[in-house]
Amino acid sequence: MRRRTLLTGLTAGLLAVGSTDAFASGRRVLHVRPGDSVQAAVDAVSGVGWTIVVHPGTYREVVNVPADKAELTIRGASCDPRDAVIVHDNANGTKKPDGTTYGTAGSATFTSAAPGLTVRDLTLANDWLRADHPDITGTQAVAACTYGDRTHFENVRLLAHQDTLFVETTALTSFDRQYFHRCYIEGDVDFVFGRATAVFEDCHFHTLQRDVTFTPKGMVFAPSTARANPHGILAVRSRITSGAEDAAYKLARPWVPSYETTAWPSLVVRDTRIGPGIDPVTPYTNMREQYPWQTMRFREYRNSGPGAVITVPENRPQLTDEEAQLHTKAAYLGDWRPHA
Repeated sequence: MRRRTLLTGLTAGLLAVGSTDAFASGRRVLHVRPGDSVQAAVDAVSGVGWTIVVHPGTYREVVNVPADKAELTIRGASCDPRDAVIVHDNANGTKKPDGTTYGTAGSATFTSAAPGLTVRDLTLANDWLRADHPDITGTQAVAACTYGDRTHFENVRLLAHQDTLFVETTALTSFDRQYFHRCYIEGDVDFVFGRATAVFEDCHFHTLQRDVTFTPKGMVFAPSTARANPHGILAVRSRITSGAEDAAYKLARPWVPSYETTAWPSLVVRDTRIGPGIDPVTPYTNMREQYPWQTMRFREYRNSGPGAVITVPENRPQLTDEEAQLHTKAAYLGDWRPHA
């Protein structure tokens, strides 16, 4: 009954606002307004070519887009991603009703396995806070977990603390491609992580102030790229700012998961302004001593800003001009050409 009501009501809304262009382009549209559920709209979609428009408001729920919702677009009704917010507050160690815990991936506010997914003009957030849950040790709290080839995020805000954005793949042997353009991503520990082929272009990464006495307070990236994948995480023409003191954060550390010990993490940060919050002397660190960052595929190219100053060359491996040609959006995304 809920599905029928949703479809009926939202179709009426389409007629009221006028949707000639949407129908002319071959896309069918559902509208979600405060009091409605984004997940219910996702569940109502059948077949390809749908757009879900989320109107201004805060939607406190978990949203899961399964693999059979291919080529789906979920977008805010306005061009300001702050207007429509999808938020929840599960963490790795949060208990489910059956007494088990969610785990890192399961803590995500937004999860998608759908190929060809587009998300734009939205905020996806996980507002779980360590200080509110001192009894929970599994403090990873994901805003978005994305896996599925040709995932495109455009003008999206991703907000959390630890493990904000999990760029994952559908299988250990798949090299799913993801593209993030003009997105804002904030967090503290490993807040962009995973094994996907993920390109971040014109994005803004922001490290949060964290009430701890030790350093580093956190890391921006934690790739876990499969050894067979020539492309991991690429950040290009972006910027990294910080709400913490100078040099409090590292740029990255490699993640070699216990379930994939053959991983060979890959990260390239190029043509990016790196602010003073990143330690310029030793910008990389280890997650586990048996997997030193120096043995990983960590490279930089033509970065600028106080956090990009090369003071100890061996601590900041650089691409040559020739090598840089292999680390571009086109090289990473291949025959897929996402556009705004």
